[in-house]
Amino acid sequence: MSRIPSLSSPFLLGFDEIERALDRVAKGSDGYPPYNIERLARDGQSPERLRITLAVAGFTRDQLDVSIEENQLVIRGRQQDDKTRQYLHRGIAARQFQRTFVLAEGMEVLGADLKNGLLAIDLARPEPERIVKTIAISETE
Repeated sequence: MSRIPSLSSPFLLGFDEIERALDRVAKGSDGYPPYNIERLARDGQSPERLRITLAVAGFTRDQLDVSIEENQLVIRGRQQDDKTRQYLHRGIAARQFQRTFVLAEGMEVLGADLKNGLLAIDLARPEPERIVKTIAISETE
């Protein structure tokens, strides 16, 4: 069964890259770790921004990696099993994860903070610039 492009309108020209990004996002992941995305209102010195918060209990700062690869924010967590411990019950597994977020053109990552098992990453949204350009019409015979 072939997929029908979601951005196939004749009025949406040049959106091929967005469609590919949507395909990457649709592939999804296993849902771990859970996360929130919230909009933080503009305050005195900071612009409006987005905050991604991931629940990464049990991970230290050294076991987490936040990077930008092309136009994607990639968060990785790597834990190693502690061979010196002897568990009677093991309900909290050491596991690895990778969570990817596709960023719009111009999105800027302001920083990341790990506190109480929550990794918060702040992003600034670019202020869209309103561009009006008049196109000259030539007359051909």
